[in-house]
Amino acid sequence: MLLEARGIYKRFDGTEVLKDAWIEAEEGHIAGLIGPNGAGKSTLLAVMSKFLEPEGGKILLAGRDITRDKPHEIAHRHMVRTFQVPREFGRLTVLENLLVAPKGQIGESVFSTWLRWRKVRDQEHRLVEQAEDIISFLNLEAVRNLEARNLSGGQKKLLELGRALMLEPRLLLLDEPFAGVNPIMIDQIIERLFTLRHRGLALIVVEHKMYTIKTLCDTVFVMVDGRILTHGRPEVVFEDPQVLEAYLGKDE
Repeated sequence: MLLEARGIYKRFDGTEVLKDAWIEAEEGHIAGLIGPNGAGKSTLLAVMSKFLEPEGGKILLAGRDITRDKPHEIAHRHMVRTFQVPREFGRLTVLENLLVAPKGQIGESVFSTWLRWRKVRDQEHRLVEQAEDIISFLNLEAVRNLEARNLSGGQKKLLELGRALMLEPRLLLLDEPFAGVNPIMIDQIIERLFTLRHRGLALIVVEHKMYTIKTLCDTVFVMVDGRILTHGRPEVVFEDPQVLEAYLGKDE
């Protein structure tokens, strides 16, 4: 198992938002995380990526305890998250947005620019090639040189995914990647996520659209009131009476 999060607790102003929550992910596998609004889904993602500190529990990545790691350390260990609302640099182009993502660029140092210019040049060439490959993979060639603020909602979601891919992740945490995206673009994003799964990446997807969860996911975790109510294959989970009552509604 690539990721194991167990016994996760999180409080806000004395209110328990996560209560003994857990989730896991394996390589070449897509897990969905669903539940009613306020169930704690995004909070769990924020805790796993260490944008929020848990009050209890343990997070293991490839067998290593990362519970006390910082967000940048998590990213360096190749677990990367995206956000519900894309956080693009609006006045930078699509290509430039991708190029600012990788950490540890030696060209950021004035010293290196002068005395290690060959290494700076070689690294920049490699990163441009990587970014161009991602632009092609995400079918963003037509907007490559467009400022990110001028992209559609779906294109911004793809750009957010592209910036995550620049960090060469083993595990992607995707928070509502289809929110505000038109149906044609949704199918395009699903296709790209399938390709990433086939490449061996692990993915955890928080999403409200049941069509995408049923189409995309190998396993679904259902969260209610800060706890995992049940989990399993989509066709089993969506027939579970507990899920029908707590999430989909009694009449569905």
